[in-house]
Amino acid sequence: QVQLVESGGGLVQAGGSLRLSCAASGRAFSTYTMGWFRQAPGKEREFVGVFSWNGGIMYADSVKGRFTISRDNAKSTVSLQMNSLKPEDTAVYYCAARYGAARYDLRRDSADYEYWGQGTQVTVYL
Repeated sequence: QVQLVESGGGLVQAGGSLRLSCAASGRAFSTYTMGWFRQAPGKEREFVGVFSWNGGIMYADSVKGRFTISRDNAKSTVSLQMNSLKPEDTAVYYCAARYGAARYDLRRDSADYEYWGQGTQVTVYL
């Protein structure tokens, strides 16, 4: 079992930055692939980025070059640095975890993740 708690959301002006963090409890964090997703009002949950258990990283095209995922296995945390924020980035952001076993584990589908945090709101205004 893994419990995930996000933090760091808030209100920011367009062009600004926010850093989200996700703290995991439970054992063997390093064996989990960690993903970030977001869901805007009236829209489906969408993939933002993933940091796999074996070091792979992938981003959605919409955030590539602006967002950066990092993880600290010693602290059991994964972070999402968001720069050059746009109003369309407004959403509830979720971190998610899946036990990583596959050599290629860069999963974009939310259905592939077993554990989810409660979400943190990010609002970007003009």
